[in-house]
Amino acid sequence: MNNLLSTDLDLPSSVPYFLWDEPMTVAELKRRLAIRSPERIRLLGKVLREARDTDVWKFTTPRDVARDWAELSPHLGRRREFWKFLFEFWEKEGLVGEKHS
Repeated sequence: MNNLLSTDLDLPSSVPYFLWDEPMTVAELKRRLAIRSPERIRLLGKVLREARDTDVWKFTTPRDVARDWAELSPHLGRRREFWKFLFEFWEKEGLVGEKHS
């Protein structure tokens, strides 16, 4: 595996810049995120916490985040309030249907 971090998240063999402490390829990350497990929640939390906001959606959907919010929110650190604000706005606009507290 190429351990050089990359911002090219469309290339399955690249290592995402936000996985500097746990290098894996984009393909491996997507594979792990596809399996419903505690590891998926931990990794998705890392994506939401460390990736640029626009890059998050290459790995998940707003619906998935809303569905798993209760499990995800403890993994978001300082970014929790940002995501909470965003999802509350989206909820008000009718774009997602889950509450975030």
